[in-house]
Amino acid sequence: MQSRFSFRPALIAGAVLAACSLTQVAVAQTPDVVRLGNLKFAHYGAVSYMKEACGKYNLKVEERMFPKGPDIMPAIVAGEIDIAALASDGAIAGRANGVPIVTVAGFAKGGARLVAGAETGIKDIQGLKGKKVGVTRGGAHELLLYAELEKAGLTWSDKPGKDVQIVFLAFADLNQALAAKQIDAMCQSEPQSSQAINKKFGVEIMKPYNTKMGEPVRLLVMTEKMYTEKKDVAQRLMKCFVETTALFNKDTALAEKYVREQMFKGQITPQDFKDAMDNADYTYDVSPEHIDITTEFMNKYGVGRMQKPPKASEWVKLDLLQKAKADLKVK
Repeated sequence: MQSRFSFRPALIAGAVLAACSLTQVAVAQTPDVVRLGNLKFAHYGAVSYMKEACGKYNLKVEERMFPKGPDIMPAIVAGEIDIAALASDGAIAGRANGVPIVTVAGFAKGGARLVAGAETGIKDIQGLKGKKVGVTRGGAHELLLYAELEKAGLTWSDKPGKDVQIVFLAFADLNQALAAKQIDAMCQSEPQSSQAINKKFGVEIMKPYNTKMGEPVRLLVMTEKMYTEKKDVAQRLMKCFVETTALFNKDTALAEKYVREQMFKGQITPQDFKDAMDNADYTYDVSPEHIDITTEFMNKYGVGRMQKPPKASEWVKLDLLQKAKADLKVK
C-alpha cells in the first residue's frame, strides 16, 4: 500500500523546477554594482544622476566624491573605482603614468572661467601682470590658464619674479582666497566662479577657450578590466549615461533641482546654477583630436608629469557610446 507521505515523481520534479526558477529570478534581479568616482561641479550632474536612474538597467551605481580628478587615479589603481568623471588632463596624466583606463565618452564641455577680484580693477588678461592668480594644480584650469597667459605674452611661476605669480589652491579654497584678497584672480570651475560673480566679490575677465584647445571636454573613463571583461555591464552603464545626459539636456528643471538639492545641498542659488550652465554643456562626445591636442599642451607646460604621453588612438574607445546612442536614437 502506498504511504500517505509519498509523493508522485511529477510533483517532485515540478517543485524542483519551480525552486530553480525562483533562484534564477533572484539571481537575475541582483544588480551589478558599478563604483563611480566623481567631482562636485554643476556640469558633473548628469553623471551623478546615474545612481538614481540605472536601476532599470539592473545596475547599482555607488558614487564616491573626490576633491579633484587626479585624486581618483590611486583609487582606480587600488581597484576601488570602475568608472570616473574628470577633466581630460587628469585622465591623460593617469593613462600616461600607467593607470589602466580607457576613455569611453565625453560628458561635459566648458565650465571654466577666469575671475578677478571685484576691487582689483583688472579688466583683461593683460591686467594680470604683477598679480597673484589662484588655480588648482593638476586640473584642466591650470592648463587653460597657462595657454591663455602664453597667448597674451605673459610669463608665470609659483615663485616671485615672473609676470604672474601662480598660487596653487584646492577648488574649494579659491573663492575664499579671492574674497579675502589673498589672490587677485583665479581660474575656477562652475558653479563656484558664477557664485563669486553673483556674490559681488568677483568679476569675469574671460572664459579661457581662445586657444587651440578650445572648450575643455571632461571625460568619462572606465577601467580596462571593466571594458574588456564586463562588456555587458559596461554597455548597460553607457546606455544609462546617455539616457541621463539626454534627460538633463531636455529637463533643465530636473537638472537644476538635482544639482542644487542633492549635489550641493542648497548651497547654490538658482541664478548660480543658471549662470554655471550658461558656461557649460552636458554632452556625450569627445574627439581623439581634442585629446591629442590637450596631451600636446600638457607636455608643453609640464602639467601632469607624464612619463610617456599617450596617443588617443591607444586608449580612446567610443564603441560603447556609439552603440548606446544608436540604441536610444540619440544624436
